[in-house]
Amino acid sequence: MNYLPAFFFPIFGFGFVMYFLPSIIAIARSKRDIAGIVLLNFFLGWTMIGWVVALVWAVKTDVPVVVR
Repeated sequence: MNYLPAFFFPIFGFGFVMYFLPSIIAIARSKRDIAGIVLLNFFLGWTMIGWVVALVWAVKTDVPVVVR
């Protein structure tokens, strides 16, 4: 019996979700800078510093835009 697929896919899926957690949070919160957060997360998330910056950016409250 080969239990590798039953073990591999949940671990892989969890890692995938954790890696893109800042992007998921940004999309769920309808952030203004979704594209920037997703790109930062995709390209620099592996550095861990980029992941933390993307997470903070995704969680931070948007400042209202003043229209004059």
